Amino acid sequence: MKAFTVKCDLAHATGRNLGLMTGEGARRVAGTADHRWRVLRRLAGRHAGFFTTRQVLRTGCESQVRAALGDGSVTRAGVGMMRLGQWREGPLDEYAMWAAWFDGAAAVSFQSAAELHGIGRLQPRFLHLSVSAGRPPVTPRLVLIRRKLCAADVESAGPFLVTTPVRTVLDLAETEISQSALDEVVADAVAIHRCDTDEIRWGGQQLAPRASARVRRALSRV
Repeated sequence: MKAFTVKCDLAHATGRNLGLMTGEGARRVAGTADHRWRVLRRLAGRHAGFFTTRQVLRTGCESQVRAALGDGSVTRAGVGMMRLGQWREGPLDEYAMWAAWFDGAAAVSFQSAAELHGIGRLQPRFLHLSVSAGRPPVTPRLVLIRRKLCAADVESAGPFLVTTPVRTVLDLAETEISQSALDEVVADAVAIHRCDTDEIRWGGQQLAPRASARVRRALSRV
């Protein structure tokens, strides 16, 4: 899969999500134990209750988390991942969990974004994330695309970010999915009003020649 770079940093698009972790990630959060615990819970609340051991260390909440693991108000969600116990399980938990892993500086993209938007029938086997920074987790589940995205290329899905339908279509045009699969993605995006043909056409003109031609072919069949 070919990754590419556009002009703005994904961290700029997610400044509200990054909050303390970008501005204060280099030092422990100051204040009382209660204050630090509130900070950690607020960070977790941005990602459906998920938080990382790195965030525990940054906020200085090791003792509170140990106690919460003991009484069940915090549960382990994976290696280096935990979750506040009051959050109910949901169908999008995996997306929220990996958003927490990257401190919000990640966006669901490519085939996974298409699935979330309900365009095409790509049925991805992996979860595709675009990330601008951060240590990758040890898991075969993720496909990480290292790149930077503008704020206009992502939208909020609550506890995580996802590339917009237009950005998703353009991304997929640069991959190796078949032309017929791309045709279906474009047709669905237009049919359910997730984006219009003018948006796709203009975006396609900004791509490399091969991908641009694929977009034109897909539009000619809508």
